Amino acid sequence: MSTPDVTVTVIVYNDAERLTRAVDSVRRQTHVGLEIIISDDHSTDATPAVARRLAAEDPRIRHLRLERNSGGCSAPRNRALEIARAPLLMFLDSDDELPDNAVELLLAAHREREIDFAMGAVQRIRVDNGRRSTWMPHLVAERRTLEGIEADPRLLFEHLSTSKMYARAFLDRHDLRFPEGIHYEDQLFSVRAYCLAKAFTIIPEPVYRWYVAPFAASDAASISNQRHKLANVRDRIHVQHLIDRFLAESGHESLREDKDHKFLKHDFRMYAGDLPYRDEEWLTSFADLVTPYLDTLTPGAFARLPRAERVVLQLIRDRRLAEAGTAARGLGHGVAPRQVTTDEEGRTYWGDRIPPTAWSRRELDLSDLELDTRPFPAAQFRHEITEITRGPGASVDLTIRTYDPALRLPVGPQRATLLIAPGGRRLHVAFRLSPVGPGLFEGHAHLDLAAASLPIQGFAGIRHPLLRLHHRGLTNTGLLLAPLVFPALTARVPHHRLTVEPEGHGPGRLQVRWEPVGVTAKVIRPMVRRVARPRVKRAARLLASALK
Repeated sequence: MSTPDVTVTVIVYNDAERLTRAVDSVRRQTHVGLEIIISDDHSTDATPAVARRLAAEDPRIRHLRLERNSGGCSAPRNRALEIARAPLLMFLDSDDELPDNAVELLLAAHREREIDFAMGAVQRIRVDNGRRSTWMPHLVAERRTLEGIEADPRLLFEHLSTSKMYARAFLDRHDLRFPEGIHYEDQLFSVRAYCLAKAFTIIPEPVYRWYVAPFAASDAASISNQRHKLANVRDRIHVQHLIDRFLAESGHESLREDKDHKFLKHDFRMYAGDLPYRDEEWLTSFADLVTPYLDTLTPGAFARLPRAERVVLQLIRDRRLAEAGTAARGLGHGVAPRQVTTDEEGRTYWGDRIPPTAWSRRELDLSDLELDTRPFPAAQFRHEITEITRGPGASVDLTIRTYDPALRLPVGPQRATLLIAPGGRRLHVAFRLSPVGPGLFEGHAHLDLAAASLPIQGFAGIRHPLLRLHHRGLTNTGLLLAPLVFPALTARVPHHRLTVEPEGHGPGRLQVRWEPVGVTAKVIRPMVRRVARPRVKRAARLLASALK
């Protein structure tokens, strides 16, 4: 058998259902000179039988089964490396896919000039709604060859090992293998590859399809989605220490601030969004784990973060854990704190006290946000639903509290509107917010979702109500936060099943879900989706009118 040009290793553990899809994406490659190794981490389901069937169907496929389960991705990849016959290597997870021309594109980059690895764009696909996006698009926007990571340290954010094609000689020369016995092995492996490579090429075309299941059950979630486990936090911190040690020992200490910024902006940020959903015991253990490591990071890495993220970090370090959860709600959406405090010099700080240390004052100083002077449309408020009561039909009654920490609103009743737009058609609900204290307003709104106008083909999707304030001819629109937990409310509206529920992640907004049913789901929506000519579209509209 001739030597293949590229070996693609597909690692798998108890994933019989998706393994065929992953392997078939490799078999469909436009470049056929491949070796495919299915590296099974001692699965206990039907995976071995699926792998044997695939190997029998295609002589390019080899089935490798580990003698015992390793509990991670490293050992299956390393064992496959030991038997791989090609001079170029790629890795694929069993729940993902390769685009049909991925191997051809990356192989062309290697043949164009001598490089240690080539990398391309990663397409993220949400399994719950099918939405597609590019992972770190700004890093792969153009074709370029870099001679060392120092040319663009931002690439430390692109830490996936699966979006790259490596020269086997490069990996062997530096004994570059995946660290076994730990999770987040990709981060250490990729940092080492970036730092050790003399040259690598980036191409803008997609070379990997990463299927993301953000709401998977905890026992089925990917390692990166198991953030509720404190062991997950320990593994991330452990890998960061290993990366720091490597940078120091390999002469790449100049990258430390960029690497620390990546940890704060990416790794810590993933946990920050979940903090409102954690109990006091978990938060205490989390602070115990992360604070000692945060104390080792370079000051410049903190300074590069948005102010809202620095506030959450500092509240964790100051053990103001409940406040950290409050601050974490609405990160990136311009949500104000409930309260601020001003010192004698006019500096404004998060919360109800002036921080005790110079470092805390620096990190919790909100003066640069100009809460009291920015134009009203960009002013920051905080809107929270404090009570939800089911009304008749598909309606809910909401008690809403608005915090105005900078006292931007005049004393007295305020005009407000709830906005929600299913299918691009906006529903407005006007109500009044009345003052109940300095910088604090409260009101009641009746939201009848049956009044929302839906398109003829119905609407399938999720929307979150917004709150709009009106003041002197100007408007300000902001997030409306909901209780983190409350019983879901279900109702029927014309041709739809409607659910009002907690968002359950991120800011924690009020979430409204529409699901078409009956004729709308089975006939009208498929017909409208297939419409290609105006005449057919008119017929679909007539049918919709007749059926409704």
